[in-house]
Amino acid sequence: MEKATKSNGTSTPPSGGGGAAASHAELADIFNRDEDRVDWHDETLWWIRAKRDKSVHQLPEWEALREAASNIKHNVLSDLNNYLQQFEATAKANGITVHWAADAQEHNEIVHRLLVENEVTQMVKSKSMLTEECHLNDYLATHGIEVIDSDLGERIVQLAGEAPSHIVLPCIHKKKEEIGDLFHMYLGTPSNMSDPQFLTETARGSLRETFLTRKVALTGVNFAIADTGEFVVCTNEGNADMGAHLADVHIASMGIEKLLPKREHLGIFLRLLTRSATGQPITTYSSHFKKPREGQQMHLVMVDNGRSIQLGREDFRNSLKCIRCGACMNTCPVYRRSGGHSYHTAVAGPIGSILAPNFDMRKYADLPFASTLCGSCSNVCPVKIDIHDQLYKWRQVLVKEGYAPTAKKVAMQVMATTLASPTLYHAAGKMGRLTIKYAPFAVNNKLNPWFKNRDMPSSPEQSFGEWYSKNRNKK
Repeated sequence: MEKATKSNGTSTPPSGGGGAAASHAELADIFNRDEDRVDWHDETLWWIRAKRDKSVHQLPEWEALREAASNIKHNVLSDLNNYLQQFEATAKANGITVHWAADAQEHNEIVHRLLVENEVTQMVKSKSMLTEECHLNDYLATHGIEVIDSDLGERIVQLAGEAPSHIVLPCIHKKKEEIGDLFHMYLGTPSNMSDPQFLTETARGSLRETFLTRKVALTGVNFAIADTGEFVVCTNEGNADMGAHLADVHIASMGIEKLLPKREHLGIFLRLLTRSATGQPITTYSSHFKKPREGQQMHLVMVDNGRSIQLGREDFRNSLKCIRCGACMNTCPVYRRSGGHSYHTAVAGPIGSILAPNFDMRKYADLPFASTLCGSCSNVCPVKIDIHDQLYKWRQVLVKEGYAPTAKKVAMQVMATTLASPTLYHAAGKMGRLTIKYAPFAVNNKLNPWFKNRDMPSSPEQSFGEWYSKNRNKK
């Protein structure tokens, strides 16, 4: 791995991010070459899903909370313009400087301008999927600004020169031995040291110096309250608080869909968020930021970046209810077995697969097809987003818009013709049975994607239709 410039005695690698040219299937194939990693990744995420189930089953009112949260977000989305204006007015009255960004480029330029105005070239940042979406780290690096991610998982993938693979567990794809090697390379830990407590203490010591020496801190926003003008940041490590409270300038990046009408609604979402994410009763730190302390600047960058377009698509509007808990990823059989980086977008998994095509249909046309449509994602979503229905609808849109691969379109046309004709259907079935029985090499080869990870079935002696015709008059 190539090292970049040094700061305070440590090396900082290039930031991960950006879109990949390869498709989900190609990237998943790379991930699946390491079978042990795939099994471990699958089992770990399912264990988190099981923790979620145990936690939510302790609340008899769980479904009522989901319904309430879904209705609150529906209310916000149905009147988003007025809520945004109300929030802006109250936030400004509190002393927060509000900026509006139409897209990722404008968001990055605003953040860069604030850094230049304050004459700083270094910034500490807590977890923010919006800044990953905007590729802020890469943008600032090209302008000579060093960004240190202070969330432990984010810091690990930053050292690895990778993007996060999960919105809650950014380095879930990394084993502790790999993390130990990264810390040895960049933080000077002993070689072959993979004890989690030791590595955590090392990261804490390194980041404490960062918190104390950075004049500007950037955080994300989990929720924003329209009638009070405050925003809430949820973390388990307290790193957002350390950065924001010690810095002279606090910048918060917020997607425009993060609003709640009133503070009294917040409790519903806090009860849902971490139970869905990790099975915890509540996030360790839920910090409210309403106004800057004396002598501090507080800037809030409110970002659209395609959200208004999604809002205008009735079939896909509900995706903006997402509170970024990651529950759909933890339960998704495709995500668990293909890894987060196979989705080549900032927000991976089922929710990312319905958000990404809104930004670029051509680039992300493969993602809605990376699903079994089993519906498990919709079942665990704390705000009741109809994720699997939207995946199916996106497939229809992408095919109609001409973004489906030619081979897939031809295959579907052939299949539709075959299924529409009983004669063709029975003939194809008989041909398939004879091929599997007498010429299995015709289907058991590398050209058959189904055969790559499965054993083809043995040929039955007769089809169900043949059996039924023979036996339907028997009593």
